[in-house]
Amino acid sequence: MSLTLFAILTLWVVVLAIVVMMWVMLRQIGVLYERVSPVGALMDSSGPEVGAPSPLFSIQNLNGPDNVMIGAEGDKAKLVFFLSPTCPVCKQLLPVLAGIRSEEGDRVDVVFASDGDANKHREFIAKNRLKDYPYVLSADLGMGYRVQRLPFAVVIDAEGIVRAKGLVNNREQLESLFNALERGVPSVQELVAIREMEAVG
Repeated sequence: MSLTLFAILTLWVVVLAIVVMMWVMLRQIGVLYERVSPVGALMDSSGPEVGAPSPLFSIQNLNGPDNVMIGAEGDKAKLVFFLSPTCPVCKQLLPVLAGIRSEEGDRVDVVFASDGDANKHREFIAKNRLKDYPYVLSADLGMGYRVQRLPFAVVIDAEGIVRAKGLVNNREQLESLFNALERGVPSVQELVAIREMEAVG
């Protein structure tokens, strides 16, 4: 057997071994994915409880002449997203929020909330194309919901009731807040627990 033929056969054996290992790894990843239960927004027990009326706020909109009403009864639910111009995770979630607004805009208003220097926020608004969104600056709003870390989101239904809230670091956690609103369950973890109890009983 020539050296060239031996090298080619050896390479084929190596390639086949790699393909088999990749198949085994992908299969194991699929098994792990099925075993891992969904993780929703990281619930926070401070501030208004889920299911309780939201505190009422009327705050000047940085993007318009009217005040933004938060916690009052209205036509739509509100997603209040607490952010900061210096928060990299907040910036990564902006496209997700734009998608939520385009998909759920007929029933949910997205409101951005922060505090600090208005000029820095205006630069942030211009840079990230947020001019069409209600954008409020209020330290009282953050204290009212006991926001300790960012990004934080609160979903308030059209009746002014807090339906979900928590720290949101990715798309799945943000979307879990809407699952809570749709299903009337405060968190994905509670929904999973209810389904497990129904399956047992």
